[in-house]
Amino acid sequence: MPDNRRGRLAGRIGLVTGASRGIGRAVAVALAREGAHIIAVARTTSQLEDLDDHIRAIGGSATLVPLDLKDGAAIDRLGQAIHERWKKLDIFVGNAGLLGPMGPLSHIKPKAFQELLNINVTANWRLLRSLDALLRASDAGRVIFVSSGAARKNKPYWGGYGMSKAALEHLALTYAAEVATSPVRVNIINPGPTRTAMRAEAYPGENPEDLPDPSEVAEMFVELADPTYRETGQIVDFKPKKK
Repeated sequence: MPDNRRGRLAGRIGLVTGASRGIGRAVAVALAREGAHIIAVARTTSQLEDLDDHIRAIGGSATLVPLDLKDGAAIDRLGQAIHERWKKLDIFVGNAGLLGPMGPLSHIKPKAFQELLNINVTANWRLLRSLDALLRASDAGRVIFVSSGAARKNKPYWGGYGMSKAALEHLALTYAAEVATSPVRVNIINPGPTRTAMRAEAYPGENPEDLPDPSEVAEMFVELADPTYRETGQIVDFKPKKK
């Protein structure tokens, strides 16, 4: 069994949103395997508990936080709780996201449009607002947001999702510029086509076995979370290894 006190991220505290499944779960496991204590945030308690079992099985540790990211006051309380327990945050992975309706922009209902903004943009701004001082208190704060090629392709019928991810990228890159003189580094990962429930929802006829597993993408998050990683303000595209 691995020793959680060792690894590239030994002793570091990392928060991952959308940690119960897909890329978020894979990233939480990968960070834990490298020694980070994981603050796992998701809505589904049972899936968080399953993640906790997995992390414990590889010698890691986690704190489970069942949380709806639309609850801004709860996000504020989360930042306060992290301050009271650890006084800092070393890694923040903003992974949770919503695909939303696929179709013409004029057909998206106002409620669905607002939901996209609430989860993909507003929640991440609220998290940055709550976690900023904690990240600056780290000797090497690392922020990683998950985006999509849809943010820059302007594909028909992808307008709602693409718009929200474009806004997220602007938010992240602006924050990167604002903290450039601090120890905090902020980057964006575009995982590309990956074997997740969201991908299956967007492309129901696609064979998931043809796509990279989330665990393959997770290693890039470990690299960017490493305190020795110095680049900031990047949008990094994941490129799977050829099989």
